[in-house]
Amino acid sequence: RPDIFGKIGNAGVSIATLDDMQALFEGFDLCAPTTSVSMTINGPAPAMLAMFLNTAIDAALARFAHRHGRAAEAAEAQAIRAQVLHVVRGTVQADILKEDQGQNTCLFSIEFALRLMADMQAYFVEHAVRNFYSVSISGYHIAEAGANPVTQLAFTLANGFTYVEAYRARGMDIDDFAPNLSFFFSNGMDPEYAVLGRVARRIWAIALRDHYGGGERSQKLKYHIQTSGRSLHAQEMAFNDIRTTLQALIAIYDHCNSLHTNAFDEAVTTPTEASVRRALAIQLIIHREWGLARCENPNQGAFIIETLTDLVEEAVLCEFERLSERGGVLGAMETGYQRSRIQEESMKYETRKHDGSLPIVGVNTFTHADAGASPPPPLLARSTEAEKQSQLERLRAFHARHVAAAPAMLERLKQTAIAGGNVFAVLMDAVRCCSLGQITTALFEVGGQYRRNL
Repeated sequence: RPDIFGKIGNAGVSIATLDDMQALFEGFDLCAPTTSVSMTINGPAPAMLAMFLNTAIDAALARFAHRHGRAAEAAEAQAIRAQVLHVVRGTVQADILKEDQGQNTCLFSIEFALRLMADMQAYFVEHAVRNFYSVSISGYHIAEAGANPVTQLAFTLANGFTYVEAYRARGMDIDDFAPNLSFFFSNGMDPEYAVLGRVARRIWAIALRDHYGGGERSQKLKYHIQTSGRSLHAQEMAFNDIRTTLQALIAIYDHCNSLHTNAFDEAVTTPTEASVRRALAIQLIIHREWGLARCENPNQGAFIIETLTDLVEEAVLCEFERLSERGGVLGAMETGYQRSRIQEESMKYETRKHDGSLPIVGVNTFTHADAGASPPPPLLARSTEAEKQSQLERLRAFHARHVAAAPAMLERLKQTAIAGGNVFAVLMDAVRCCSLGQITTALFEVGGQYRRNL
């Protein structure tokens, strides 16, 4: 059954230092088997992941000291560190390819960003990090930027195969890293969304088995579904919960591994406590009350599902051919192919929405007779000036505390990057005395800053 969990990234959380990360997770047992943390972070993902892993390690060392009345000795501390890395659960998005294609929060050059992702995965292999996913290959933001369901799926799977090729080129064995890959899709209102997971799993499993020689676990595609933010509308906002419920239902029928339901007011603001509770209730009611959801695959064998699966698979494979004709994912990105396709499909959607050929209840059809009688939108949730200044003061205090150690650590980070070493392994030390801004600035010097191809 899908898990219910929160995400760092679209929760309004500001993280600049290890201190911030530790404050965020104070009181949480990050090593508990019931705890899983998903970080919707991309450009700064390596540094943020290093902060998170250090937070989990420090918390475990603190628990040891509390239980035994003393700090762990060197050998004990090393064993605790290894155990934390082995059991900690979660996902960091880190998907730089979809950032270039659809979302625009890149920091470093694509080449250097891909190298950092491979460094993260190589560190995972070396330290037996098996329950944390080093990348969540994301179609959600491709869909949010305007892609239709087939394009979302095709581009996302193609990006996944590009990471497989990049990691194998680093000398990693397919069965050492493929289980640490996960996927993240959007579920909207189109019929193709009902078979998104089925098609993805079929294509992935066949390719991993027949082309890459991956074992059974490597062939198993794990994916998260988030209901479509793009399908939320400011008009008649209460109707958004109906759309979200249907999108959640087909996600569960398609047997997703985890699920996030959007709050109805996310069309205009950061969700309120009340709207988040309603979004959570959608999952709970489907899971606890809806009888048909007790079957793991209730639509199996249905004519429409089987036919849609074949049609969507064929359409995805045709898109693979178009990408191959352009030199693969990276070659197509150089000419802006993916971005262009997404923009064209977005324009088509918006045109149909505005001319009424795509009916959206309460937006362009069955609209409220008296627009003035509609309930007013909720107040926008924004950080206060005091909260902003508090964050800046914490950052200044962190810089002051580590003013002596930071320069040498930043130089070590740059030299590791220049020499071709594992940058992420050094980041695990660097985040203890360097802020996200300092780390980013240092890596700009050796890895290059992102510039979009025009």
